[in-house]
Amino acid sequence: MTEVPHYHALLDGITCVDTGYYRPALAACYLIEHNGQAAFVDTGISRTVPQLLQLLEIKQIARDDVAYVMPTHVHLDHAGGAGALMAQLPSAKLVIHPRGARHMIDPTKLAAGATAVYGEVAFLENFGELIPVAEERIIVADDGYSLDLNGRLLLFLDTPGHARHHYSIYDQTSNGFFTGDIFGLSYRELDTAASQFVFPTTTPVQFDPEAWHHSLDRLLSYNPERMFLAHYGMVTRIEKLAGDLHRRIDKLTEIAKAAHGKDQQEQIMQGMIDLLADELRRTGHSLSTDEVVELFRLDLELNAQGLQVWLNRNAS
Repeated sequence: MTEVPHYHALLDGITCVDTGYYRPALAACYLIEHNGQAAFVDTGISRTVPQLLQLLEIKQIARDDVAYVMPTHVHLDHAGGAGALMAQLPSAKLVIHPRGARHMIDPTKLAAGATAVYGEVAFLENFGELIPVAEERIIVADDGYSLDLNGRLLLFLDTPGHARHHYSIYDQTSNGFFTGDIFGLSYRELDTAASQFVFPTTTPVQFDPEAWHHSLDRLLSYNPERMFLAHYGMVTRIEKLAGDLHRRIDKLTEIAKAAHGKDQQEQIMQGMIDLLADELRRTGHSLSTDEVVELFRLDLELNAQGLQVWLNRNAS
């Protein structure tokens, strides 16, 4: 099979797809193939859809053979292209968290919320039109829901912490989870021979550290060998990385609680930068603070906003 830059095969019929969101290797979705059927986990944004259709052509998968489209949650870098993709896959069902279903059927509030976070110009430039999905094509995946992808078990677990409309998918075949954002950010530029690096993503507006700790523990109870992250790719050594996430979630809440005054968000963002730089140095990286800021440039402001929302919500 000819590989092209946007796609790379992993294992057990899983292909990682770069969605083209802002920069290379920032955001991924996944194609799962099994016994003549296929499914997508996350979709990227609207302009990702032609790449997903191209991948089906490369792999000689008929569009009718895609059975499911499964956004882990309805944030637009994960589900912004769901409606456009479903329009091209006549036999597919959209599998969504109960709290996300209404936003797929009528994305008006989803667009309004994203516009409030990103601004109208950036929203239109980066996400484009959000296309609704017909209600009869939607499967609501309650906690513990399972699907049979032609003999391959996919189990859906409610995993709040990053968002209340977030599920993770356990794939029995690979003994791995498709984790959306609940297993944090892990950019491949930060890999070393000894370890990978993960960091929580606290984007607005539903960061919940207590729920996040519980979700991580629940995922680990399955003894997974790997996680497939939206940001970005596959990670292993799961127990170590989960421990890092637990510790860094707590440190982020401490940073938020220490911020005060009119420049609260700026204080949180600077604290986050300092934490990132310190944690990376602990893992043996020699990146400068400027290099850290550049790598996480698209995350820092949004994550600071999310921490501020959490702080103010808990103060009221």
